[in-house]
Amino acid sequence: MATDPDSLVSTEWLAANLDRSDLRVLDCTVFLTRSERAPGYEVESGRQHWQQAHIPTSGFADLTGDLCRTDTGLRFAVPSPEQFAQAMGRLGVGDGTQVVLYDAQASMWAARVWWMLRWIGFDSAAILDGGWTAWKAEGRSTTTDELRHPPATLTPHPRPHLIADKEELLATLESGSTCIIDALGAAQYRGEEGTYGRRGHIPGAANVPARDLIDAGTGRFLDDAELATLLDGDRHARTVTYCGGGIAASAVAFALTRLGFDDVAVYTASLQEWTSDPDAPLVTGSAPG
Repeated sequence: MATDPDSLVSTEWLAANLDRSDLRVLDCTVFLTRSERAPGYEVESGRQHWQQAHIPTSGFADLTGDLCRTDTGLRFAVPSPEQFAQAMGRLGVGDGTQVVLYDAQASMWAARVWWMLRWIGFDSAAILDGGWTAWKAEGRSTTTDELRHPPATLTPHPRPHLIADKEELLATLESGSTCIIDALGAAQYRGEEGTYGRRGHIPGAANVPARDLIDAGTGRFLDDAELATLLDGDRHARTVTYCGGGIAASAVAFALTRLGFDDVAVYTASLQEWTSDPDAPLVTGSAPG
């Protein structure tokens, strides 16, 4: 049974609570499309999609803009806790609010914002199970109105251990003290496909594709028992998730946290940073055993 049940809310719950004055709903959608010009993906903010239709009262949380650093050369680079808190405050998220996050892409982008809120010490956030897909499929109300919540003060209480960096991963390759999980698809993990400079996975990493955590028919997370069969490691061991840019990895970290894993981090720079360092090792093929 999940130990953090309020981190996932149903469409029924949200529909019944949309008029709460302390509730902030945020669409976190980003679209990735295969680039025709070079290996990798083109990134498009979901803001236009949100402007065309969204859940009533929702704002837009832009992971390609206000919620990331743009001066590092890495996509979706994490800003400072203070910068992130200020950006969320401009969306009306404050110390006394509750937040529900959703997206149109299997909840991975919502999970990234959820993880960043957790990273700065804000625990009153949840993901809408099934996201925009479930909301639309059920014929629930949508709008084009752009409600602006008054700016709020969100006080950061950072938890730096929730974000891992390359140095931690390199060190753990020597000690073997950390469980590493690759959240990309199996073909990318094995090195048969790749969108970065080098193919393969970090040595010793297990493979739990983030999309395997989602029911393909409904877009909702699998139930706790099914998640536990995919994520069955030591719940007290240091566990670090990664992917290409820390997005799918956040969805796996979200599921781990719900299941009671108590020392989880996301390597937010992920393979976009790792593969750019020729000394950072990668291996191909399936995991042993």
